[in-house]
Amino acid sequence: MPAITFFVAVLLMAVGLGGFVASGAHAPTALIPAVLGVLLGVCAAVARNPKARMHAMHAAVLLALLGVAGSLRGVLQLPALLSGQTVARPLAVVAQSVTVVLCLGYLVVAIRSFIQARRQRLASPG
Repeated sequence: MPAITFFVAVLLMAVGLGGFVASGAHAPTALIPAVLGVLLGVCAAVARNPKARMHAMHAAVLLALLGVAGSLRGVLQLPALLSGQTVARPLAVVAQSVTVVLCLGYLVVAIRSFIQARRQRLASPG
């Protein structure tokens, strides 16, 4: 799971940095996905320690959940953007939508991993 977390972290950093550069470096809020990616990367690094893995992965899931909640507004504007209507910040809508997709995908994978780990823990003796 730490490897998947690190991969998602790198993708989020790319979304944030790409959005910042595409905005002409005028929108520091475009870096929010990159900050989220850095924090997920820290969780992935901490999770390499087996004793800290469970706590680090739970923290990573919480961060992903915050990423979904914080970026959901952009997804709600995506249909308008795709239908050709004018939206206030089209670049932000795209970046927030990509962030939601990445974070939701990560949440699904992480929760399935948590369920599998619990089943293995309950099935093993001792």
